[in-house]
Amino acid sequence: MIRAVLFDFSGTLFRLEEDDSWFAGITVDEKAVEGHVQAELMRRVTAPTGNSVPMSEEQQHNWENRDLEPHLHREAYLHVLRESGLTGEDAAALYPKLVDPASWTPYPDTAATLNGLRAAGIKTAVVSNIAFDLRPALAAAGTGVDEYVLSFEVGAVKPDPAIFQVALARLGVEAVDSLMVGDSEEADGGARSLGCAFALVDPLPTAQRPDGLLAALRAHGIRP
Repeated sequence: MIRAVLFDFSGTLFRLEEDDSWFAGITVDEKAVEGHVQAELMRRVTAPTGNSVPMSEEQQHNWENRDLEPHLHREAYLHVLRESGLTGEDAAALYPKLVDPASWTPYPDTAATLNGLRAAGIKTAVVSNIAFDLRPALAAAGTGVDEYVLSFEVGAVKPDPAIFQVALARLGVEAVDSLMVGDSEEADGGARSLGCAFALVDPLPTAQRPDGLLAALRAHGIRP
């Protein structure tokens, strides 16, 4: 019986969806940013694993550890933006939008899912590889969870079993009684190494995924 559900944040509960105003006056390789270029930039800065631009040894270190230290996160993403054709000034102007909780859009069923689980007596946690405090994003969406297990606060990143162990310990549940929901087989699926069940969701644009969370829970016999 599932007694707790752990959720990834980016691409699972919320999605970073670009606003055209972010790119006003910004150029890529000295050309105005258009829709497909915006989409590629956003893909590069939200992909949960891997990297998409050339990196030196130091830059690779920053990238691999970006979710453990906010200053490494900034350096890593400024490098990705610059390597993608932005000037240093434009990269520095765009970066704060990426780490502003107000910039993130909840999926249509995020609040209903989390609030429904709470009403059903099922414990919840956000387990995220992230370098900023995402709590305000959930509060603005009218919801929340029992525990926030954020990589930069606990010193471990998915798929390291340690980050999932922290979540389970805080919730006071066993892995076999828990479900992890996320958009990355590699990162979020790491919970399976402890014995958690796992549900994969597609990180589609929010308008294209109205009930992905609820469907994932129903597939595991949970109807919040």
